[in-house]
Amino acid sequence: MKELLIGNAAVARGLYEAGCSVISSYPGTPSTEITEEFAKYSDVYCEWAPNEKVAMEAAFGASLSGRRSACCMKHVGLNVAADPLFTMSYTGVNAGMVICVADDPGMHSSQNEQDSRHYAIAAKVPMLEPSDSSEALAYAKLGFEISESFDTPVLLKMCTRVAHSQSIVEIGERVEIKKEYTKNPQKYIMAPANALRRHPFVEERTKALTEYAECSGINRVEQGNGSYPFGIITSSTSYQYVKEVFGDSVSVLKLGMVNPLPVKMIRDFKDMVGKVYVIEELDPIIENHCKALGIKVEGKNRFSLLGEFSQSTIKQVFDRYEGPTYALDTEIPTRPPMMCAGCPHRGLFYVLSKNKLTVLGDIGCYTLGSMPPLSALDMTLCMGASVSGIHGFNIAGQGDTEKNTVCVIGDSTFMHSGITGLVNIAYNRSNSTVIILDNSITGMTGHQQNPTTGYNIKGDPAGKVDLEQLCRSIGIESVRVVDPYDLKECETVLKEELEKPCPSVIISRRPCVLLKYVKPRKPLFINAEKCKSCRRCMKFGCPAISYRDDHAVIDPTLCVGCEVCQQLCAFGAIESEGE
Repeated sequence: MKELLIGNAAVARGLYEAGCSVISSYPGTPSTEITEEFAKYSDVYCEWAPNEKVAMEAAFGASLSGRRSACCMKHVGLNVAADPLFTMSYTGVNAGMVICVADDPGMHSSQNEQDSRHYAIAAKVPMLEPSDSSEALAYAKLGFEISESFDTPVLLKMCTRVAHSQSIVEIGERVEIKKEYTKNPQKYIMAPANALRRHPFVEERTKALTEYAECSGINRVEQGNGSYPFGIITSSTSYQYVKEVFGDSVSVLKLGMVNPLPVKMIRDFKDMVGKVYVIEELDPIIENHCKALGIKVEGKNRFSLLGEFSQSTIKQVFDRYEGPTYALDTEIPTRPPMMCAGCPHRGLFYVLSKNKLTVLGDIGCYTLGSMPPLSALDMTLCMGASVSGIHGFNIAGQGDTEKNTVCVIGDSTFMHSGITGLVNIAYNRSNSTVIILDNSITGMTGHQQNPTTGYNIKGDPAGKVDLEQLCRSIGIESVRVVDPYDLKECETVLKEELEKPCPSVIISRRPCVLLKYVKPRKPLFINAEKCKSCRRCMKFGCPAISYRDDHAVIDPTLCVGCEVCQQLCAFGAIESEGE
């Protein structure tokens, strides 16, 4: 049976067909749907973990017990999980284990353009890289075979375009895999003496995997019709762009395994085509490998190190250096990101901006508070860094910054990696004010549950962390809860906590307006006769409010009736139905 699937759904199907029994992940665009799709199968276990390190360690435990397992994350999540990854390369696995990581060239929803292939090289583990949904399914299944054959975790690298584009896949049947657990301390206890004995195994495994890359068929040569006097080495979505630009008119070495890379196959390809172009997004991994083999290639001297490629970018390079290919004149309009109408974060950010505070931000949809007109944030680094950062900021400020500096972090991000920063604040007693933006969901990646919501990935009741009790239990004595729709309350509590000579936490609690159980109120409207055209409501940044015909206007199709804007209008011009 054939189906049209996005790449992430195809990965999930491949994991399922391969007999994967356990997936533990942390949501992160563009990887999230792999775990969400896998959770739809009733005969497997699937969970959201507090962070990627926990997820990878849980998946390793499942593999150790004898069940095939996986964990999924975005590229920056692999930074969090790097600690277990590097040592798992030494221990190897029992049942197969696949680690799905999705890069984000172009930074559609990320704070950097990190290239995860570096982790495969550094950890000395194999990495597969599909170029469409069909390969995504096939490589997910192949990953388990490689994992068990070579005693290694396997990285499956996706990218935004492959993860979220659709193509036809062939659906197969599930196989059940169960291995026995055998006690083996020399293999699995990585004390120095055992690790020293495992390192040679890793090096020999890399040699064996290189041979596999040469002859397994996962890397293939597609011979062109000779229209162009060069060949192209490429992988992933760049392969699709090459085929769209050139069709069958150019010879291509299409790589499905990007670590370790083949040697003889590349040399033979060079001998066959003469001149070679390497087309790869972000860093010159394949290019540098070719150069280390003594093969001259055209690569990043022609193509950018920045952003994602497209048919147009590839065409432009070859038009310039090799002559015209064919015309591509598509232009896609952009849409600036913004917080939704009725977003519970907007009211609090308005108060922070109004009081001209220094605000250390974090990773989540609330990062959009940095955008005009609110422009409320001063810094965003990585998950949890706002809490750790405000401690250092205030310690270095020696009392000069404490009364005008706060940090903000979402409920899910706080559970991911904000807790340890708050423990540091409580333990070392910096006078820091931490604001937890509790919107009762993991909003940025599409409404996934987290340990504070009381529900698991399937929507069933689960353990629920009480944020107030948690904060008090680690030594924060002053914990306050505010409603971000109440601007006066937010400002009063904020000023009171900043004046206190001790660490404090403010929990800004209201559920995301897009949650299904949050029912919108009737939209507000502008009474044109009362409106004085002061534009104060425009400073709030709500997308439902615009300015036309010399007065503000509210779009009833966007307004959710949160009534926060009413608190800004000094003339009572913003009214609700029945007033």
